[in-house]
Amino acid sequence: MYRLLLIVLCIVTGCSPAHRIARTLRTETAYTDHLTGVAVYDPIRKKSLIQHNADQLFTPASNTKLLSFYAGLLFLPDSLPALRYAVQNDSLVIWGTGNPLLLHPDLPDTSTLAFLRGRTEPLAFSPTNYTGPRFGAGWAWDDYADDYSPELAPLPIYGNVARFHKPTPLLPFRVTPSRFTDSIYADPSKRTTIRRDEFANRFFVPPTASNRQQDVPFRWSPELASDLLSDTLHRTVTVSPHPMPTDTRLLRGQPADSLYKRMMHVSDNQFAEQVLFMISAERGNSQLDPAAVRRLLIDSVLHYPPTAARWIDGSGLSRYNLFTPNTFIDLLGRIRSKVPQPRLFALLPAAGQSGTLRSVGSTVKQPYIWAKSGSMTGVYNLSGYIQTRRGRLLYFSVMNNNFSQSVSEMRKRTAELLRQIHEQL
Repeated sequence: MYRLLLIVLCIVTGCSPAHRIARTLRTETAYTDHLTGVAVYDPIRKKSLIQHNADQLFTPASNTKLLSFYAGLLFLPDSLPALRYAVQNDSLVIWGTGNPLLLHPDLPDTSTLAFLRGRTEPLAFSPTNYTGPRFGAGWAWDDYADDYSPELAPLPIYGNVARFHKPTPLLPFRVTPSRFTDSIYADPSKRTTIRRDEFANRFFVPPTASNRQQDVPFRWSPELASDLLSDTLHRTVTVSPHPMPTDTRLLRGQPADSLYKRMMHVSDNQFAEQVLFMISAERGNSQLDPAAVRRLLIDSVLHYPPTAARWIDGSGLSRYNLFTPNTFIDLLGRIRSKVPQPRLFALLPAAGQSGTLRSVGSTVKQPYIWAKSGSMTGVYNLSGYIQTRRGRLLYFSVMNNNFSQSVSEMRKRTAELLRQIHEQL
C-alpha cells in the first residue's frame, strides 16, 4: 500500500529527473536571483524535457554566431568567395567579397595574393560595393580599440587589426603591418594596454604595457587597404570608384570549415560578421548587404516571428539582439540536419577540451557537451548538444541575463546544471 501511495505521489508531484531539475530552476537561488531560461529537447522522441522561461526573449551575446554559422552552411559553398574582378580599360579592377582572410595574422589565405601576382594588368581596388557602417547597430562606441571589435569592410586586410608584439620584456613593441611603425607614440598614462585615437591610426603604448602581444583594430579605409596590398605585392594598387558590373568573375579561396572552426572555437566576431558579407557576394548582389542576408534567413527561411527572434548583427556584440531558448533549440536541430555529427562536433568547442569551453567541466576525461557560449557584462549563455550517461543526445539552451555576479560564476552554475542533465536524463 505504501509503495502504491509513493508511486501516486511521484506522479502527482513530478518525480522524474526532468521534473526535479525544472523544480530546482524554479526554487534555487542560483537560478532565481537573475533571469534564467532553459530548454532541453530530445530529438529522438521529439519531446521537450525542460521548459523554463523557454519562450522568454534574452540577450544572446555570441550565441548569435549560431545563426551566422547556419547562414554560412546554407548559402556558402565549400570554398569561400575571395574576390570579384573584371578587366576594365586595360586595368584589373577588384571588388571585395568581405572575405576576412587576406593577410590575416592567424588564418591567412594566399589565394588573392597568388592571383594578383599572376596578373600583368595595372591593379585597381574599387570599394563601391559596400557603403554601410563600420560598426554594427548597438555596438559599444568605446570598444573601437578592443581586439574583438574590428571594423566592417568590403576588403578586410590583416584582420583589420594592428598586432603589437614584444619579443622580450627589454625590447620595444614591433607592429604588423609594419606601415604603422611610424604611428606609435609613447603613452605616459598609467594604463597597461595599447590604445588608439578614435578617428586616426595613432597608437599609444604605455611603458607599463602588461601584454607581450596585443591586437588593436585600425581605422580601415579604401586608401589604407590599397596601400597595404601594394606594400605586400610590391606593385601599385590604386583606388578607383568603378561600379561593379554584372559580368565580374569570382575568385575562390580557403575552405569554409577553416573559418567556421575559428569563428566558433575562439568566438571570432569579425569572422561572424563577414560571413554575412560573403553570402551577399556569393548571391551576386551588386552591393554587400549583410542586413538583407539576416532578413532573408529570419523571414524567408526560418520564419521566426518577432516574439522569438530579433537578429541585428552577425557576432552578438549588439545588445539589440534578442532570442528565446526555444529559438536556439530549433536552430540546433536545423544545424544538425545539415552537418554530419563528426564534422559538427569538430567545428564546435567541446567542454573541457577546446576553444571557449576549455574551462567548462575541465575535470571530465571525455567531453559530453559541444556548444557555443556567449558572454558580456550581465550575460552568459550556452547552447548546443549534450550527451547523457545513457547515451542520449539532447539539444539544450541555457540563457542567463541581468545578473550582477561575475561571468565566471555563471559559467560554473551553468556547468553544474548541465552536469545534472548529463547524469540524470
